Amino acid sequence: MNKAQLIDAVAEKLEVSRRAAGEAVDAVLDGITGAVVSGDKVSLTGFGTFESAKRPARIARNPRTGEQVRVAAATVPKFRAGQAFKDSVNGAKGGAKKAAAKKTAAKKATTAKAAAAKKAPAAKAAPAKKTTAKKAVAKTTAKKTATAATAKRAAARPVAKKTAAKAPATKTAVKKTAAKSAAAKKSTAKKAAKKR
Repeated sequence: MNKAQLIDAVAEKLEVSRRAAGEAVDAVLDGITGAVVSGDKVSLTGFGTFESAKRPARIARNPRTGEQVRVAAATVPKFRAGQAFKDSVNGAKGGAKKAAAKKTAAKKATTAKAAAAKKAPAAKAAPAKKTTAKKAVAKTTAKKTATAATAKRAAARPVAKKTAAKAPATKTAVKKTAAKSAAAKKSTAKKAAKKR
C-alpha cells in the first residue's frame, strides 16, 4: 500500500472526500515527523512508538567490491511496534500455523482420551453387569411378592362377596320357608275347622 492507497482507504473509512482524507494523512505524518526531528518521542498506544536514535560511527563492507568503508555517526528514525500491532500482524500471518497446531494438539488429546476410554470400560464392564443383574433380581422378587399379595387379596375378595351375597339369600330363603310354614299351618287349621 502506498500513500495514495492509504488516502483512499481513509476516505472510504471516514466517508469523506479524497482531498479531506489526504489532508488528514499529511497532517498526521507531518506531526510525527516534526516531533521526531525535534527529539521527541511519539507514542501511539497499541500501534507503536516513533523516536530518533543515535548510531555511532562504524566500519562497513561494500558488498560489490568487498572493500571496507567508514560510516559516519548519524541520528536515525526508529519505530517500535506496539503489542496490539504485533498481535494483529502475528495473527494475520501466523494465525493459520497456530490454528493448525491447535487442531493437531486437539486431535492428539482426543485420540489419547479415546484410548483411555477404551481401556477403562473393559475393567468396569463386569461390575456394572453384576449390579444390573442384582437390580433385575430384586425387581423380579419385588414383582413376585406384589403379585402374590395381589392374588391373595383377589382370592379373599370373591369369598367375602359370595358370603355377603349368600347371607341375604339365606335370610330370604328362611323368610320364605317361614312364610310357607305359616301358610301351611293356616291351611291345616282351615281344613281342621271345616272338618269340625
